[in-house]
Amino acid sequence: MAVPQYKQSYVQDYKYGYYTNHNKYAQNVKPAIRKRKVIKKKTNPFVFIFRLVFAAIFFLYISPVYIDQITRPVFLQTEKYPAIKTDINMLAHPTTAYLHNNHVLGVNLLSGTNVKKSEMQSLYETYHLNVLENNLKHLALAHPALKPSIYVWDYESGKFADINANEVYSTASIIKIPVLIQLFKAIEMGMIKLDDKIAMTPYYKSEGSGSLQFKGVNAVYTVDELARVMITESDNSATNMLLDATGGMNAMNQSLRKWGMKETRINDWLPDLKGTNVTTSKEMATLLYNLDNPNFLTLNSREKMVDYMSHVHNNRLIQAGLPPSAIFIHKTGDIGKMLGDAGIVYTPNGKKYIVVMLVNRPYNSVEGKDFIVSASSLIYNYMVNTDI
Repeated sequence: MAVPQYKQSYVQDYKYGYYTNHNKYAQNVKPAIRKRKVIKKKTNPFVFIFRLVFAAIFFLYISPVYIDQITRPVFLQTEKYPAIKTDINMLAHPTTAYLHNNHVLGVNLLSGTNVKKSEMQSLYETYHLNVLENNLKHLALAHPALKPSIYVWDYESGKFADINANEVYSTASIIKIPVLIQLFKAIEMGMIKLDDKIAMTPYYKSEGSGSLQFKGVNAVYTVDELARVMITESDNSATNMLLDATGGMNAMNQSLRKWGMKETRINDWLPDLKGTNVTTSKEMATLLYNLDNPNFLTLNSREKMVDYMSHVHNNRLIQAGLPPSAIFIHKTGDIGKMLGDAGIVYTPNGKKYIVVMLVNRPYNSVEGKDFIVSASSLIYNYMVNTDI
């Protein structure tokens, strides 16, 4: 028997739980709300007393000491509260105590390397000297204990060879090239003269290379004499004297940033046996390239610097791989872990190229010297005999 339509709807509504929607009597019936039984927790009187005593001790004894010895000294810094002396700059920039390249109003700062316009010109690079690069890499394979950084740049064509040329290496005494440039920039600005005299003191005396360390204290030298022995003898004492006379390490690093050097910096006085003064072979090549930049150095400055750099006593590295007819102006560097040489080669047939080699080596290993001499000879023969 068929179920009437309204009864069928009633059955379905009842089945699915919303019967009251169709029941006019059930519409006004509210569902019963189950009341929750609130259980009151009993407070332990000993816990309450302990909390009260602790709060009293904190506010009466601990809090005043904290405020007097920490809060007020940090934020007020008055003579009444001398317990803590706080350097807010050191709190905000803790690394500037040992890593900085700027000094303003007695505060060490780590300045950015980007400048609007570099004072130095960048090297104009065209194409890689692929054959030369491959030959240098093959030579390096025969010396697995060494890690060389090499940059070669041809003046005429702009072609170059690059072996790890942008990696940061210790400079050793090659840092004396930017120190020499800094000196002549100061001379050009009238801050110092070549005939000015500087007295030797124990503060400047430095071990390592150079003869001034064995001379008497209070001996007086002209700036010209100091610059010459700094380059020709690689004298560390003379370097420290000239570096100090031109503003010290902070001034040197500021100048490097203005010149456009992003990686080259000086972090320690010479001899810097730990190798904290750093550069890249490409940046050192850029410094050498700008010796010929008339917008950067005057002709008189260039002539004097070339005179110093053409009489370097150490001729056992790049120069040892060149024929006697080639002219080489340069500066060498030698510490236990790194051996290097950087300069400009003038060949008899009129070619001119920059070559920089920085070689990380086992401590004082003569293998570093052998590699540099072989690489220098390889580079020279390629540059002279190849139509670049």
